[in-house]
Amino acid sequence: MAHFLIFGLGYTASFIASSLRAQGWQVDATGRRGNIAFDDDQAVHDALDLASHVISSVPPDPQSGLDPVLERYGAALAGRWLGYLSSTGVYGDTGGAWIDEGANIGGGRRTARAAIDAHWLEMGGHVFRLPGIYGPGRSALERVRDGKARRISVAGQVFSRVHVEDIASGVVKAVNAPAGAYNLADDYPCPQNEVIEEACRLLGVPSPPMVTLEEAGLSPQALAFYTENRRIANGKAKRVLDWKPAFPTYREGLRALNASTIPSSASTAPAAETSDQR
Repeated sequence: MAHFLIFGLGYTASFIASSLRAQGWQVDATGRRGNIAFDDDQAVHDALDLASHVISSVPPDPQSGLDPVLERYGAALAGRWLGYLSSTGVYGDTGGAWIDEGANIGGGRRTARAAIDAHWLEMGGHVFRLPGIYGPGRSALERVRDGKARRISVAGQVFSRVHVEDIASGVVKAVNAPAGAYNLADDYPCPQNEVIEEACRLLGVPSPPMVTLEEAGLSPQALAFYTENRRIANGKAKRVLDWKPAFPTYREGLRALNASTIPSSASTAPAAETSDQR
């Protein structure tokens, strides 16, 4: 039986695992939701002995900036299909311009992530560069319901985003595709205010008042998202992976989420990109 090992079974990786299992894969994983402890070297190496495919969603270590997976198990990964969940933050600021996988990386605020992204590519990996991730329990709908939604006036600011199920389908498509970097983003970058307004419309509540960036009271992490402005192109994933997002814009995504009415206390960053905890 084909065997996958996932390092870091967080929110996004759990959807990937479910999609792989539905395709007949056996999946082992580290992390709180996984069946193997990351620091159990024997168990991890036993799983690696079985695994033909490995994917990591583990972010850089916040102190060292190094990749915990590569530091601890990198020497044992050779000879397998490799995947890594990266971030479109590696592109830095483009002033709102479109950007694809041919662009340079490492000039933005995520220098550690960019260095690790490049390392996985050097190892022959499939690197999935992800913008703002939303899905069941983690969307503008929850922020509106919880009273945490903000409409922030920043002229010209746009964000890209992607539904978590579209990430999972892209990774499954990449199992039989060439290695390299792939942007998995939907077709419609737009201001975050549009998303909040649509969530309010679906829930039948008034939109929150427009405020300035200074008045919004954002955390330093959330505020950092507004320092960069870009539109993520997904043409390569469509051409090479034969991937097509089931939710091409936030409208389809929010409508589906609202119809499913899945309650959750989970939260995300108020901007279009999530934190590194995938």
